[in-house]
Amino acid sequence: MTSAAARTTLDLTADLPVPALEDLYRDLHRHPELSLREHRTAGKLAERLEGAGFETATGVGGTGVVGRLVNGDGPTVLLRADMDALPVQEETGLPYGSTVDGVMHACGHDLHVTWLTGAAEALAAGRDTWDGTLLVVGQPAEETGQGAQRMVDDGLYERFGRPDVLLGQHAAPGPAGLYPHVPGLIMSAATDVDIVVHGLGGHGSRPEATVDPVVTAAYLVTRLQTVVSREIAAGDAAVLTVGRIEAGTRHNIIPTEARISLNLRSQSEAVRQRMLDAIRRIARGECLAAGCPREPEITIGNTFPVTVNDGDTDKAVAAVHTEVFGAGTVFDPGPAMGSEDFPQLALENAIPYSYWFVTTTPAEVWDRAPGDTLPEKFAAVPSNHSPHFAPDLSVIAPGVRTLVSGALALLAAV
Repeated sequence: MTSAAARTTLDLTADLPVPALEDLYRDLHRHPELSLREHRTAGKLAERLEGAGFETATGVGGTGVVGRLVNGDGPTVLLRADMDALPVQEETGLPYGSTVDGVMHACGHDLHVTWLTGAAEALAAGRDTWDGTLLVVGQPAEETGQGAQRMVDDGLYERFGRPDVLLGQHAAPGPAGLYPHVPGLIMSAATDVDIVVHGLGGHGSRPEATVDPVVTAAYLVTRLQTVVSREIAAGDAAVLTVGRIEAGTRHNIIPTEARISLNLRSQSEAVRQRMLDAIRRIARGECLAAGCPREPEITIGNTFPVTVNDGDTDKAVAAVHTEVFGAGTVFDPGPAMGSEDFPQLALENAIPYSYWFVTTTPAEVWDRAPGDTLPEKFAAVPSNHSPHFAPDLSVIAPGVRTLVSGALALLAAV
């Protein structure tokens, strides 16, 4: 038997303005904006929310947008979309590709804003079907891990009311039309680490008169690969990536320093601390062995918490998604190594939330990807942060329905 939330969702989204939403998506994709610079994107979202009847505020936490629609007594449900793009040069070849050199919506946040806009408008138009308060949040700076906390620190809940539940979703690779849910740990923690190796610079013809930080950094990069393989238990998930190494200015100059940037992924605080301790020990040891004039500088940067769904909340949302989209479309893939700052909106898990994925790979791209199994093809198609990441437009309407149905499953039915 279909629930009232599923039936109402299908009614409210039966006549979605899909062409207009597609136009919005193309426009956002053409004009990507980096973290905390999402002024145009925020303006587009705020304009649509105001038009739908939301009490709307901009500039929250920098460039954040908040829309509030009070509709009688009932729970307060928050729907969130992140808005920022990435410093990636687009290579999709799309006719609506980025017009900003070196900046691209390579993670689908333009799609998230489009989904949020469509859901907010549909729920506002159908407000006679539910009671409660709807909070709609366009969040800046997810990619740097700053945006959610900045909005909270700027009085998000003091100014607009504390929600009873949070809902969020993310575009992901995979054959369009699937909605992965995990009623528990769904995404990992992430930590950025920067290391500066100090050497003694000099002429390339006289290395004996120098302490070469490039050689030391090379040893360090290699040795760091043993942190996960030799210091973390096989049953504990962890990833250590060296994302950047920089040193020098010319062929024949031994520089005075080398810089290394790391990204860590872990699914527990204990593992994260073990990795950080190992990094500090290894960096100091390699610099000592090389005779560096001083210890390396080790700086902990952006940190993302683990994302852990509230079991009951996620099961309720997953159930309505199964009703709306059909058996087999919702499944539990287990936790991913990706990370999000969405949990910071939950105030250290005091507010329950559900966060899920929407697969977006075009059918033709998926079909021609090498491999016979889903994991093989998943590894072969363009993923988030790829310059070739290009979600299929067919997912715009379903992505609106996921948010609408999730909200209706938690708001009070009329």
